Amino acid sequence: MRKLISGMQISVDGKIGGPDGYADWIGEWSDHYDIMPQVDTCLLGAGMYPGYEQYWTAIHTHPTEPTPMTGKLPTPAEIEYARFTARTPHYVLSTTLSAVLWPQTSIVRTLAAVTALKQQSGKDIYLVGGARIVASLLDAGLVDELRLAVHPLIVGQGLALFGAAEQRRALELRDVKQLESGRVGLIYAVGHRAP
Repeated sequence: MRKLISGMQISVDGKIGGPDGYADWIGEWSDHYDIMPQVDTCLLGAGMYPGYEQYWTAIHTHPTEPTPMTGKLPTPAEIEYARFTARTPHYVLSTTLSAVLWPQTSIVRTLAAVTALKQQSGKDIYLVGGARIVASLLDAGLVDELRLAVHPLIVGQGLALFGAAEQRRALELRDVKQLESGRVGLIYAVGHRAP
């Protein structure tokens, strides 16, 4: 069975967004792009899909121009990931979306459909996010690995990555890397529900 791997950037206090709902402290989104050779499918939630699609389409279409969302030029790693998104099948877990415009993107409606994706042949699946889908799939026991890039920042009020999780999960530390600017990369295997 394919693994479902979640990669998220968080603050030390576990936030993925500030009070306005976005992570204004993240300079670039390339910390988990080394995962590309390992995966051939991406999964994300309906709340994250519109911004994700706009961001990566803008970089793929105009790689030498600042992105409308950040006003910054994309990094080489972001340009490479934008190319990856253009050729990789994406699935959006949603009970409300009726259509998606992005090529190679499909809607899945149930956790059973995510389980079926994991049972298909192929490489692993990258769970892009956001917080609700990560919590939901963790609670359902479908996430196999967490990759966290922890930023040296206490956000305080904001969107907690695990704020919607309802069940305790045991994690097994697999790797720790010191990243640039005081960040730390953590890789955990996700275990069964913990007592």
